[in-house]
Amino acid sequence: MRYIPMTEHDRQAMLASMGISSVDELFADIPEPLRSAGDLNLPPALSEAELVRHMKALARKNVNLEECVSFMGGGAYDHLIPAVIKHLISRGEFLTAYTPYQAEISQGVLQSIFEYQTLIAELTGMEAANASMYDGATALAEAALMACGATRRNVVVLPENLHPEWREVCELYLKNQDVEIQYVPYDEETGTIDHAALQRLNSASLACVVVQQPNFFGLVEDVEPISDFIHQAGGLLVMAVDPISLAILKSPGEYGADIVVGDGQSLGNSMSFGGPSLGFFATTAKLVRRMPGRIVGETVDGDGRRGFVLTLQTREQHIRREKATSNICSNQALNALAAAIYLSLLGKQGFKEVAYHCLQKTAYLRSRLLEMTPFRLKFTAPAFREVVVAGEVDWENINQRLLKEGFLGGLPLKRYGMPDAALFAVTEARTKAEIDRLVELLGGMS
Repeated sequence: MRYIPMTEHDRQAMLASMGISSVDELFADIPEPLRSAGDLNLPPALSEAELVRHMKALARKNVNLEECVSFMGGGAYDHLIPAVIKHLISRGEFLTAYTPYQAEISQGVLQSIFEYQTLIAELTGMEAANASMYDGATALAEAALMACGATRRNVVVLPENLHPEWREVCELYLKNQDVEIQYVPYDEETGTIDHAALQRLNSASLACVVVQQPNFFGLVEDVEPISDFIHQAGGLLVMAVDPISLAILKSPGEYGADIVVGDGQSLGNSMSFGGPSLGFFATTAKLVRRMPGRIVGETVDGDGRRGFVLTLQTREQHIRREKATSNICSNQALNALAAAIYLSLLGKQGFKEVAYHCLQKTAYLRSRLLEMTPFRLKFTAPAFREVVVAGEVDWENINQRLLKEGFLGGLPLKRYGMPDAALFAVTEARTKAEIDRLVELLGGMS
């Protein structure tokens, strides 16, 4: 049996060794009103065979999403993943290696992290990147805190077209940090940040302005006026970017961004029901010592051989807690390795082709929807990989009908205050036939 329970004799022996007579005495310090009274509302215990049978019955109720054609985005995307990535990250040297506390004995792990940092720095146009964060949302929250510390200001500006769940994470991080969040609306026609509304903010108190590029609706922002505004005010520009888009859009470095974050799921990592993923974090040399997490650096040993070391460790487990820039406990090393292999394998040209296919297929879906269905586009700004489709229909119901046809439909935006809209994503993995079939189905459901 995989699980061998303790006998009553075992329990009594353990209690006797501690000098107590009951398990309740272990919790005597907890006030009585805070203790749970009675049994938990749980079904009776099952034998191993019964439990396995029960779990298999539950699993059979799941839809096999791998057999579905996915047009759902909103933060996790169905990109093609070269088979070699899974093979390489499954090697024992990487899959079983723990966080490198005694890092220098793990030269292979450190080199893989160093190469990842280099690729992220090149991709974002920044001068330094750390060894990864948990995910894009927490990376953005850390960036906001870092901007407040660097500028000694306490107002963070978030756009209302930022991913709503990323916004919630930022609010959770910042609400007990003596930091004020101000929101800037987006233009109802274009779907991009309202620059006039941004100009009306009291710029003297702003630590940073956050720009998501492309934004939650998949729309491309005009970043240069925002960059000029916040830098003239003495604040920082924080960009939350989609890494695939950087193959064809200007890099954040070209816009003068001070801190760049994003989610690396689309870089060779599977969707996996939403996680795990990795957050990337890059900044300028001027701000590098304020960056959370850890940085791997390159050096030479006493014999002149190339080697790698943990150069910067600003987390509270490594230095005095009051000096720590963050309490982030680890980097997502295996996911970051997958991203590094993905970028290295595709190279600059291959990576650009992935982004180009996303752009072209998104444009094709937009045109076909307008031609073949009564639905309309919610916004007019140029789009990358995602499009907001509007219509007076029940999008949840449409998704249920699409699922029966083997399609994962768009993300209904009712939960985000848009009951008439859904967010559809198109990656290089989608074929023309799949897009045409989706449009055909939607045309019959309107």
